[in-house]
Amino acid sequence: MTRWIGRTIRKGWVFLANLSLEKKLILIFVFLLSLPITYVSYLSARSTFNSVRQNATNNAIQMAGNASNTTDRYVADLKRSTALPLYNSDVQYYLEQETTDWGKNVAMGMFLSYLSHTKKEIAAVYLVDRYDHIFFDKRPDITDLSTTDQLGTWKRLVGQQSGAHPILMGRHSIQVNGNKQKAVFSVLRTVKSASTLQDIGIIVFDIDIELFKDIAEPMDRVTQGSSLILDDQGKLVYASGDPGTVSARQSDLMSLRKGRQTGYFESEIDGKRYLTVFVVSEQTGWTTSVSIPLAKILYKVKQNSTTLIVTTLLLLCIALIAATFFSHALTKPLKSMVRYMRQVQHGNLNVWITTRYEDEIGMLGSHFNRMIVRVKELLNEIKATEKRKQMADMRALQSQINPHFIYNTLESIRMLAEINDDPQVAKLTYLLGIQLRYSIVRSEETVTIAQELEHVQHYFDLLAIRFPGKFKLTIDVPEAFRGLPVLKLIFQPIVENAVFHGLERKPGTGTVAIDAWKEHEHVIFRIQDDGVGMDGQKLLALNASLRETDAGGTFGIGIHNVNERIRLHYGHGCGLQVYSEPGAGTSVLIKIKENLPDDRE
Repeated sequence: MTRWIGRTIRKGWVFLANLSLEKKLILIFVFLLSLPITYVSYLSARSTFNSVRQNATNNAIQMAGNASNTTDRYVADLKRSTALPLYNSDVQYYLEQETTDWGKNVAMGMFLSYLSHTKKEIAAVYLVDRYDHIFFDKRPDITDLSTTDQLGTWKRLVGQQSGAHPILMGRHSIQVNGNKQKAVFSVLRTVKSASTLQDIGIIVFDIDIELFKDIAEPMDRVTQGSSLILDDQGKLVYASGDPGTVSARQSDLMSLRKGRQTGYFESEIDGKRYLTVFVVSEQTGWTTSVSIPLAKILYKVKQNSTTLIVTTLLLLCIALIAATFFSHALTKPLKSMVRYMRQVQHGNLNVWITTRYEDEIGMLGSHFNRMIVRVKELLNEIKATEKRKQMADMRALQSQINPHFIYNTLESIRMLAEINDDPQVAKLTYLLGIQLRYSIVRSEETVTIAQELEHVQHYFDLLAIRFPGKFKLTIDVPEAFRGLPVLKLIFQPIVENAVFHGLERKPGTGTVAIDAWKEHEHVIFRIQDDGVGMDGQKLLALNASLRETDAGGTFGIGIHNVNERIRLHYGHGCGLQVYSEPGAGTSVLIKIKENLPDDRE
């Protein structure tokens, strides 16, 4: 059975592959537009769902942020209020007084009464003096307030806090009106003496948790969700909605928040999916969140699904009719293009596609024409480059042995040998051997700058024997450049050119100086002589011939050979540049890249 299914699939695929492009396009349109109606409807519904969910998420995050900001402002006001004892001289005095008399009770009571009436949500406000005496004022609906079990907690918290910064204490209960427990959160801080800055007491505000009801109700009403506020330790401060889901919502929030300051996640509680958004306050570290049932967010999406399916079917019918017409229009120019491509494949580059329209097919034809033109240009450039490289290599071989120089050197050896047995003959022969080995025997394409400079120095040693005191060489190339790789025989031909065209005709001693520096990614070498120089017209002609890689004519092959080899190996941004003034000498700048490219041969 499996083999039969496999054979059937292969036969069907071969059948489809052998159809014309026009028929294939029609089948593809039919398959892509007709069959996946259900899938398209699903994608549209999914897109709508994501959009609705994202809007609900953004609105919920904004509401949670507003609620968090309201809480932050309220807590910030309380923290500012805890600093008021520092500016009340009577309170400062009585906090340091050990005994408690009528005046102390009256002063403390008036101050605490003022503080407790600044905000209606304040359940109680306390002052503890230096000797652990507790004074407090409470809300009118609280007839009895127990303070004996709170002093230890306050002292422990302020003891853990360095300095006099206010402390935010999360949700806890205080005992009021007998044995009743009232949920509050607290803000407290150490009171310091204005004169000695010593700790002289503690001030504490207990705030009714019902404060958060007024803050959270607008958020719950707009989002149709349930609020949850946790302190910086992850403990519950306030919760609205179904009490049975509070524990699950708190657990999900702590496990899925993952250290983010703002975000959202989806979770499932009692078989219902919820979208939960949260905002963590930068000031308090408290987390404000709201959990919204996804069913309430998506009920409008379900109502629009029928309309979406009908619209999709109508659009598919129109698209199928148009597909048949356009498939024919598309395949006609493509068939013509295929014919031209086959001609190019067989080596015929003399083809040209005539485009009638400026659509994608027309652009493809235009790009095909430009590609053919560019291929022809590249083939011509490759031929020209190969020819130039062959000529440059030939010139490099020619320049390795200067017949005139070798003849003069050998003549000097003969004359010295005839006159007397001079040790200079041995030195001359030794230096000539080094020169010949470097120019001819060495097969490396690249050498180091140090080897090139050594070759130039040997060349000058030979000149010193032929022309004692006539020529002088100075090399000032930094050590950092001497290990750089460089093409062989790029310095000596230029130095030789400087000697015989610039210094030989100059009376007295002539000097050739070589130095170097770095410019961005290039290294510049300067070979400078103080010879006779050249006039401006000749200098312009020489630089023009270097730019145009013209190796013939007036200036010989040596300097052009070096320039051409550098440009072939390093690129057109490198090469030679000549500067000269009559009677002032000539400078040749050699510009190469700091690293020799590996891909140039």
